[in-house]
Amino acid sequence: MQRNSAKLTTPEGHPQLWVGVNYWSRTGGPLMWRNYDAEVVEEELRTMREHGVTLTRSFLYWPDFMPQENTLDPAMLERYDDFLDRHAALDMHTIPTFIVGHMSGQNWDPSWRDGRDIFSDASFVAQQEWYVRETTARWKDHRAVAGWLLTNEIPIYADWPSRGIGTLDADAVTAWSRTMTDAVRSTGATQPVSIGDGAWGVETSGADNGFRIRDLEGLIDFHGPHVYRMETDEVRQHLGAAFVCELLDIGGKPVIMEEFGLTSDYVSEENAAHYYRQTLHNTLLAGATGWIPWNNTDYDAIEGQEPYSHHPFEMHFGITDSEGRPKEQLREVKRFTEVLERTDAARLTRPDARAAIVVSSFLEKRYPFTQPEDATSVLAHTRQAYVAAREADLGVGVAREADGLPGDCDLYLLPSAKQLTAPTWSELRRLAHAGATVYASYCVGEHMNQRGPWWPNLDETFGVVKKLRYGLVDPIEDDEFRMVFQQDFGGIAAGEELVFTVAGTENSRAFLPVEPDGAEVVATDAHGRPALLRHRVGTGSLILCTYPIEHMAARTPRVNPEPTWRLYAALAAESDLTPEVTVDDPRVLVGRMTHEDGRDFVWFVSQHEEATTAEPVVRTGTLVSLDGGKLGKVELPPYGVLVAELTG
Repeated sequence: MQRNSAKLTTPEGHPQLWVGVNYWSRTGGPLMWRNYDAEVVEEELRTMREHGVTLTRSFLYWPDFMPQENTLDPAMLERYDDFLDRHAALDMHTIPTFIVGHMSGQNWDPSWRDGRDIFSDASFVAQQEWYVRETTARWKDHRAVAGWLLTNEIPIYADWPSRGIGTLDADAVTAWSRTMTDAVRSTGATQPVSIGDGAWGVETSGADNGFRIRDLEGLIDFHGPHVYRMETDEVRQHLGAAFVCELLDIGGKPVIMEEFGLTSDYVSEENAAHYYRQTLHNTLLAGATGWIPWNNTDYDAIEGQEPYSHHPFEMHFGITDSEGRPKEQLREVKRFTEVLERTDAARLTRPDARAAIVVSSFLEKRYPFTQPEDATSVLAHTRQAYVAAREADLGVGVAREADGLPGDCDLYLLPSAKQLTAPTWSELRRLAHAGATVYASYCVGEHMNQRGPWWPNLDETFGVVKKLRYGLVDPIEDDEFRMVFQQDFGGIAAGEELVFTVAGTENSRAFLPVEPDGAEVVATDAHGRPALLRHRVGTGSLILCTYPIEHMAARTPRVNPEPTWRLYAALAAESDLTPEVTVDDPRVLVGRMTHEDGRDFVWFVSQHEEATTAEPVVRTGTLVSLDGGKLGKVELPPYGVLVAELTG
C-alpha cells in the first residue's frame, strides 16, 4: 500500500517543504495593518529567518482591507506591499489569507455585510469574489507569494456555536469554494491555493460541517489541517496530529500542517518544546510536508484589545515572547529544520506499507438510520489502533473502506469494528483466502440502536458458532481482561498473559461468546472462554478477538502503552512483517523514510518523560548517526528524537 508523502513544488518543479509560522505583528495582532510598524515587522521576520523559518501565513483583516463594498483601502494595500517586499529581501515567502473573518476567539464582520449568508447570498458571494480576485491580481506576480488561502477557519465564522456541524449546506459550501478558487486562478496566479477551513470535515472528524474534504479535494492544491487536540492520554496526544495527516491521504494531495501549537499559559516552556518536537517529527513520519505553527509572537502589549482582552490565553501562542525573544518552541523548530536539511527531507518518501488499518466507511458516509456515535467511534478506535501500531514499530497504512481496500497488504487490522459494508466483508474473506491475515475485534457500539456486530456470516468467516442472544449483550464483568495464550503466537509464548483495562458504556462493555467450529483457540480469557481465534482459510487466516480491546483503550485515560501493541506485533510476525528496525520498548516509536537516491533514515521518538536508552534490533544493515558514527544503543533525552541512517 502506497502511503502519501506528496509535496508542493517550486516554480522550477523541484519538491519543497514549507517551514513557516502564522503571523500577526506584535504591534496590533489582527489590527496590525492599522498600526503597521515596518521596523518591528523587519525585526520579527529576521528572527524567524535566523531560526530556519522561511515562510509566513499572513492575514488580510477583512474589515480593514475592504471597508465598503467594491472598495479596497489603499493604505492597507500599500502596507501589505511593503510587507511582501520585506519578505523578498530576506528570501522569505508568505501565504496571504483573504477572508478574516474569524480569528483567535472572535468573529469580525465587515460593516456592510448586513446579515447576508456567507455561502448562498448571491450579492455577498459576489463581493467576496471581487475582493479575492482584486487582491490576487495585485500580488500574483510578487516573488514573495508562496500560495493563497481563502479563509481562516470559516466554519467558525459561519456558525460559531456549532463550528458548522449540521448547520452548513455542503452543496452551498462547495459551490462557494469553487467560485473563490476560480477567482484566484482567473487572475493567472499559479501559486497553490487551499481553503483554510482547518480540514475539519466529516472525513477527519466523523461530524459533517459542510466542508467535505472529498468534495473540495478537486478544487485545492493541498490539505491544511488545524490541530489543537485536548486529550486524556499522552501518547494519543503526541500522535493526534499525525493521525489526522494519515486520514488526509485523499486525492494524493500534499498535507501541510497549516496550524498547530499551544499557549504558554497552559504549559511550561520545557513541555511546550516537547509537544512541538513530537508534533513536528511524528507528522513528518505521517506524510506531512509543511509546518506552520500558531503563531510568531505574544501580545502582552495589547492585552486590552479584543480578542485578547476576553480570551487572554490567546496572547501567548507565540514562538517568541512579546519582546521578540525566542522561546524554546522556536528553537525546537530550528532543530527540526536542521534535521530536514541533513536528511534532504524534500526528497524523502515513506516506504510502502504491508499492514493496513481499515477505516470503516461509517466514519464519513451518511448511511441511513445510523447514529452519530457510529462515526465518532470509528475515529476513536482507529486512532487508538494507530497508536498501538506505532508502538509496535509497524509502518502501517491507513486504508479507507470508502476508497476500496488495497489489495497488496499482508495484514489488515479491523479495530473494534462494529460496521463495515457487506461487499467489504466479502473482499476481506477473498484477501484471506489469497494469503493475507485479517484481524477483527468484536464491538457492538456505544448505543442501543441495532446493537450487535454488523458482520454478515460471522460464524463461517471466523470458524466459530456465536452464542449471542437477541437484544442482549454479554457484559464484561471483570475490571481487567486477561488474554491467556494457549500456544505460541508471533513472539508471544504459550502461557503468557496480556492484561487489558476494561472500559466502555453499558452497551459496549461486552464480549462475544463463541465456540470454535473450524477455528483454533489461540488465547482464552481468565474464565477459559475463547478470546483470540485463528481460522485458516486458503493460504491465509482470519483472526477474531472476542473483546473490544481498541475501544476499551480509547475510552481509558492515561492508558498507553497498553498491550494491544504486543498483539499487533505478534500479528505482524505471523504475517512475516518483521520491521527492518524495531525497539522492544513501546515508549520508543520507530519510523523509516527513504531518500530517492536509495538511502534509508530511521527516526527514534521517545515517549519517556525521563532520559532513556534504546537498543534497536536491526534485521539487515547497520545504523549510523548522521555524523557517520556507528550506533549500537540509542540515547534519548526526555521525549527526545534521534535520526540515524540505515546502511548496508
